[in-house]
Amino acid sequence: MPPPTPQADHRAYATHERFAMYATEFAADPYRFYARMREQHPTLAAVNLDPDIPATLVIGYHTAVGVLRDPVRFPADPRVWQQGVPAHCPVLPMLEHRPNALRSAGPAHARYRAANTSALDHVHQHELRAAVEQIALPLINEICEVGYAGLLLQYAQPLAFQVLNALLGCPPDIGQRVATGMAAIFEGVNAEAGNVMLSSALAELIDLKRRDLRMDVTTGLLMHPTQLNDPELIHQLVTLYGAGIEPEQNLVANTLRLILSDERYSGDVLRGSLSVRDALDELLFVDPPLANFCLSYPPYPVEVDGVVLPAHQPVVISMAACNNDLTVTSDQRVGNRSHLTWSAGSHECPAQPLAYLIAQVAIEQILDALPEMELAVLADHLTYRPGPFHRSLTGLPVHFPPSPRLALT
Repeated sequence: MPPPTPQADHRAYATHERFAMYATEFAADPYRFYARMREQHPTLAAVNLDPDIPATLVIGYHTAVGVLRDPVRFPADPRVWQQGVPAHCPVLPMLEHRPNALRSAGPAHARYRAANTSALDHVHQHELRAAVEQIALPLINEICEVGYAGLLLQYAQPLAFQVLNALLGCPPDIGQRVATGMAAIFEGVNAEAGNVMLSSALAELIDLKRRDLRMDVTTGLLMHPTQLNDPELIHQLVTLYGAGIEPEQNLVANTLRLILSDERYSGDVLRGSLSVRDALDELLFVDPPLANFCLSYPPYPVEVDGVVLPAHQPVVISMAACNNDLTVTSDQRVGNRSHLTWSAGSHECPAQPLAYLIAQVAIEQILDALPEMELAVLADHLTYRPGPFHRSLTGLPVHFPPSPRLALT
């Protein structure tokens, strides 16, 4: 039986401004909106993920930790919520139930997480480093003699795409359809069609791997003792691609933006007094590439910080806002990994070491090859793609002295 309805007075919260996280204005300057949210309530904000999808955004660090570590009151299973959501809703593919660890609770979550963790644990980091280097060098050679490039589309995006395909044993043609479908889901543009494209491509990948078993993450899922069926396998791969393309390419691009635009890094990384890992740590803290996520759906009205959150309505963790909560922030970000970018509790990301390594090697490779690279526009003139979940540049133009091609080994 659910507990009695909380008696907290939520009338003031109900009259608060509801912030449109899908709007281009939000994407352009989300931190201005987070500050406005805090003026109304220090830890929670009423938001819309889409014009017809209300949600609660958690913007307080300690409140977020409490939510993430309370799977009883905040389970990740959205099936009751989505019953009233139309199929064409652009954010539904990001929020809907899938038989995977991200959108399940209880024993189902434990089963899916075990399969994913086991498959990822078989990735050898030294082999992954070599794979990233082998993928990075041809991409650098495509731009180095020209003297200018768009690093997002010509480097970060194809690198994340090719590395993940290598990890999962996915051929480029299938992987391209996966990437296109995943991008549509993140942006909420043609998301329903993107979801169909994604599922179809992953079904082909599973069929291919059954006929050609090799040591890769997809094969690890196929061979795991939990014996996942085809729909379950598809949705584990949805999670891996969702975490491995968009957030990873944004981690690479956004960290390069930080290094190239912040004088603390622009020279010190090349001189060795600060490392690429330092820049990654700061970026993950102050401007995470997956800014708002970690969804849960309270099964009954829940009181949090004097506010009654409705039953079966999405609760979203703003990692970006929580990491910058003034009650926990300090001037020392280098080496500080207490941020919530990887989530926390039972849903904490199991691929953190791999994501770190891919981004670090990718950034080191291009900085070593093009040490005089500079932004082609002022950093505050860079623009971001709309969408309530990601922090994604529309482009990252740079210029540099033309350089001879690198030798491929």
